[in-house]
Amino acid sequence: MSSAQHGGVTVFLTGLSGAGKSTVADALVAELEAEGRPVTVLDGDVVRTHLSSELDFSREHRDLNIRRIGFVAGEVVRHGGTVVVAAIAPYEQAREEARALVERHGRFVLVHLATPLEVCEARDVKGLYARARSGELTGFTGVDDPYEPPARAELVIDTSVTPLAESVARIRAAMDGGGASSAA
Repeated sequence: MSSAQHGGVTVFLTGLSGAGKSTVADALVAELEAEGRPVTVLDGDVVRTHLSSELDFSREHRDLNIRRIGFVAGEVVRHGGTVVVAAIAPYEQAREEARALVERHGRFVLVHLATPLEVCEARDVKGLYARARSGELTGFTGVDDPYEPPARAELVIDTSVTPLAESVARIRAAMDGGGASSAA
């Protein structure tokens, strides 16, 4: 179905580094695009490179980065588009500000990838958790900087126990108005 039939929607994937945000986003986008639905992807790492390169990882700058993502997503949604965001977005207030920016124009589906920290660390291909644990990296979410679990997530999925296809199916159901569900 086209985005015009659905109206604008943003799927906002949040969770720790290694929770599966990019993997889930890639699978979701592939499925949507295979059906002819154009999708704008706002990946946290890519946005930091192109839209927020001057920002550091202080709370103030992390929040500003998420507000920027919310603004861009809202603009795409305003025109009936579909947006998939994959960002750690560790703070509740910034996620809620992004929600408000999108919901002025369309739907916002917050998906908390609640994969346990130990699983995220085991998946860490970049070695960031090890660097943070050794003190080489400071202010790392989940190690010495907090991750505030979302209070109003439409979906909660633990990618260590929920297969990728099932995760995508649950998100699709939420996107299409199928209601919220959780997976522990």
